[in-house]
Amino acid sequence: MNILVTGGAGFIGSHLTDELILTGHHVTIVDNLSTGTMKNVNDQAEFHNIDILDKEKLAAVFDQGHFDIVFHEAAQTMVPYSMDHPVEDAELNIMGLLNVLENCRLYHIKKVIFSSSAAVYGDNQKVPIKESEPLKPMSFYGLTKITAERYLQLYYENFNLPYVVLRYSNVYGERQGSHGEGGVVFVFSKALAQGKNLTIYGDGEQSRDFIYVKDISQANIAAMSENVPCGIYNISTKIETTINALKEILVYFAGTAVQTRYEDARTGDIFRSALDNSNAIEVLKWHPKTKLMPGLMATYAYFQEEESH
Repeated sequence: MNILVTGGAGFIGSHLTDELILTGHHVTIVDNLSTGTMKNVNDQAEFHNIDILDKEKLAAVFDQGHFDIVFHEAAQTMVPYSMDHPVEDAELNIMGLLNVLENCRLYHIKKVIFSSSAAVYGDNQKVPIKESEPLKPMSFYGLTKITAERYLQLYYENFNLPYVVLRYSNVYGERQGSHGEGGVVFVFSKALAQGKNLTIYGDGEQSRDFIYVKDISQANIAAMSENVPCGIYNISTKIETTINALKEILVYFAGTAVQTRYEDARTGDIFRSALDNSNAIEVLKWHPKTKLMPGLMATYAYFQEEESH
């Protein structure tokens, strides 16, 4: 199939692109390289350095591409940034999405697969959280994801544009940057590879549901199936890991004695987070394959190798 991946030079988008190409699809990437990088781009993919806010250039890509499926990964993903810059956050995450959806509607795309986030649930203590739980975002980032989900639902109801929403928990893995919910793995790995001290915001007992990026790619590919109905699915491990525990694992891999400084918790950060992945397992026929220890080991080894060059 002909597939478009927005944000395909980024962390998750580049892994997804690799997997799509491995399974025989032709992939076109649209990315403005604001957070992505060309070294992430698969050389078999067609690449366009375009901002999704640029209506004319984006329309030209759709006009030429004859796409079957669109994966929308391009987004502003930093919670603290969204709190300081709500307008810029909304421009990219809502207006950018609308530019993509309008082209999907006009060019009769068969399905849109959208990357959402655990941030939509806010600080819900009913862990692990089901998709049916109330949505109470604590950040503007989380609010933009909810708004995007509603647009997708209405585009389906009004224009018959099929969609799947994947609510990611905290994604980590090779090529990760400081952006996004799982950024703590990057931050700790990078610091340890450089022999620097660590900073934890809050007391470190806040938990996250860390999921390996290659499991995320497989969930996206599973969502392509015609048998998967329109809807919203948590993509997660269903397991809580505290930030303190994460630190201990990575320090062990690094074999380096470093100091840890604790600072005040940041505005918009959630205390506990783990998502119930039962629907994804049942409907997508997907499950996470990578355990935390080998996933973190592969991730730390990647950043250690990066630092050695």
